[in-house]
Amino acid sequence: MKDERSKMKDSKKLLTLRIPATSANLGPGFDCMGIALDLWNTFELYEAEPGNGITVDSHGEGTAALPTDKSHLVVRTMVDELTMRTPFDPRQAHYHIVCHNEVPVGSGLGSSSTATLAGLLFANGLLDPEGFQTETGRQRILTRAFDIEGHGDNVAPALLGGMVLVTASDGHVLASQIALPPTKVVVCVPQFHFLTSHARSVLPLHYTRADAVFNIAHALLVTEALRMGNYDLLADAAADRIHEPYRLPAIPGALQAKEAALSAGAVAVCLSGAGPGLIGFARDRHVAIGEAMRRAFAESGLAARYWVLDVSMQGTQVVLA
Repeated sequence: MKDERSKMKDSKKLLTLRIPATSANLGPGFDCMGIALDLWNTFELYEAEPGNGITVDSHGEGTAALPTDKSHLVVRTMVDELTMRTPFDPRQAHYHIVCHNEVPVGSGLGSSSTATLAGLLFANGLLDPEGFQTETGRQRILTRAFDIEGHGDNVAPALLGGMVLVTASDGHVLASQIALPPTKVVVCVPQFHFLTSHARSVLPLHYTRADAVFNIAHALLVTEALRMGNYDLLADAAADRIHEPYRLPAIPGALQAKEAALSAGAVAVCLSGAGPGLIGFARDRHVAIGEAMRRAFAESGLAARYWVLDVSMQGTQVVLA
């Protein structure tokens, strides 16, 4: 740590980003609905000594598993964006990135989306430092992030804050931020390696019309319930037939944790993104609900952690040096 502080003392900071965790899908809103949460990853971009290339230091969540070279997702995304938009030779680059991670990796809370956005914002900050302040600049970032991720239910709320409905039509990303009353949730994440690719592979290739209509109706009702703070409606609306019936059984203890949370006072419990984390909505008793989920996972052989978090109406924060 001392060596890194010394190195940073002599380096010029160019950009600082704070990007929130997210929870996507929210039950029936598969790939098109998400919320930002008050849990943040912070990324700093420094100008380094020539000849060092692009290097990364990570602190906090996932540090031991994250690369420190060009294979890091922030670096890959930044280099790809710069290469696409301007003559850029990464071998001649000299930048250092510092990541302070509060969002657990592989949790269903959008850690990879924060890295994707960081890479895009660093690249755009180098090319157009004021670009993020404009609607056109934010739309460009959102469109590129959507293209990279293949869907926008994590990157859109992480970028914009609050609850966001998002999709793409003819290459144009449509996103709408929904104003919510103060909303508190509990998220519980088991120590279970559940690859997004595997989470996708367990889904069927085809659905019935009845299931499609069910999810469309319930996604609309979830949106209205959260917008109005109507937990009675949310209790009935947060049901899904597209992904949870296939993913929940693939995560040891997830079904039991969901039932334990409901018994402890949650009004609705969903997979957070593709999982393995769960998100619970409740009027109160959030700590008791988190403890109930943690115990249920433990009884299935998985250690788990939980956080009680506010929905953040603020999205990505960009600070120019």
